[in-house]
This record gives sequence, structure tokens and C-alpha cells, in this order.
Amino acid sequence: MSDEFDAQVASVAALGEPVRRGLYQYVVAQERPVGREQAAAGTGVALHVAKFHLDKLVADGLLDAEYSRPPGRGGPGAGRPAKLYRRSAQHIAVSLPERRYDLAGRVMAEAITAATLREIPVGDALRSAAETVGRSLGEPGEQPAEVLARNGYEPRTTEAEIVLANCPFHALAERYTELVCGMNLDLINGLLDALGPGELRARLDPAPGRCCVTIS
Repeated sequence: MSDEFDAQVASVAALGEPVRRGLYQYVVAQERPVGREQAAAGTGVALHVAKFHLDKLVADGLLDAEYSRPPGRGGPGAGRPAKLYRRSAQHIAVSLPERRYDLAGRVMAEAITAATLREIPVGDALRSAAETVGRSLGEPGEQPAEVLARNGYEPRTTEAEIVLANCPFHALAERYTELVCGMNLDLINGLLDALGPGELRARLDPAPGRCCVTIS
């Protein structure tokens, strides 16, 4: 599992503590950033308890903190700015096994945009978009298995091939098999071409319980 996955799990696990979860739910339900006193009063906990858990929620990436004076108060004698809390801008999601529907959505959105603007068949646009997005997933010097693992494929490497034990697009692939598996093939071949042209090639090789693509 990646460090990013560990951090995501830790963030979600932080909400298992009832007081912390209540404070989080209270803060995100407000229209404006919330101070410690307001959060404590709104959830019925002591101020020192609210302070501790709110700061833990910031440390876990679930809330953001900022300092601001109350409206109408400024200049000398206005006092120290208060620490305020609001929902974090960070997106946190955990799926077991890992799914990457955001990646599928990105490919499809780019394909629909290209098909509309360039007046080309959607199938051609999807193929091109998948290859382009695939090429953007890795960095020079990275190994294909490393990039595939980061994107949820769970690669298993043997002497002859790389088998992908997980499908990041599972629910979509079950319902729209030909479309999604074709997109997946083009995405992975785009990645392979970017990391090492001609060295590896993906092919459709569907089997129960794993991704429809195998690399050899």
C-alpha cells in the first residue's frame, strides 16, 4: 500500500472517535469558519476538549485552520485573531479494493470534449484521450509496475508478464465491458509507451477476479 493510501485511511479512521466526528460534522455544516468556543457550545463539549479534537482534525487533513478577528474588530486593542476551522479543501476517499472512477471520468470527459469540439467519432476520441492520460500518469525513470500500483491495479510481476490483480474501474467494466476494457487497454498502452516505447505491450486477457489487461 502507498503512503498516500496510509494517510487517507488514517484520516478517515480519525472520525471513528465520537467526539471528533461530532465536531467535524458541526464544523462542515456551518456556512462560515467556526471558532473553538462556538464548536464547543454547538456540540456540548468542554472548550479544552474541542480544542484538542479540532486540532487533531487539522493534523489529519480533515479540517483547515485560519486566524481571523471577528467582523468589526480591528486595529490596536482588538485582541489576538481567533483560530477558525472549516472543511479541508483536500479530497479524501478510501475504497477496498481500490477504485479509480475519477481516472475513468477524466478520460471520458476529455474524450467527450474532443469529440464535440473536433467533430470526431466518440470512439476515436476516447482512444486518443485514454492514451494521452496514460502517458501523463508516470514520470521518467519510473517502473511500469510502480505506476500501475499507484493507480490501483495491484500488479503481480512474473518472468513473462505483469498480471493486474485489481480492476480500478470494476463497476463500470461490469456494466459497460467493451467500452471500459478498451479504454483501459489504451490507457495502459499509453503509459507503457511513455515509460519505455516498445519494451512492453498490454493486451486484453480477461479472467475472473482481476483486470482485463495483461502486460508482456
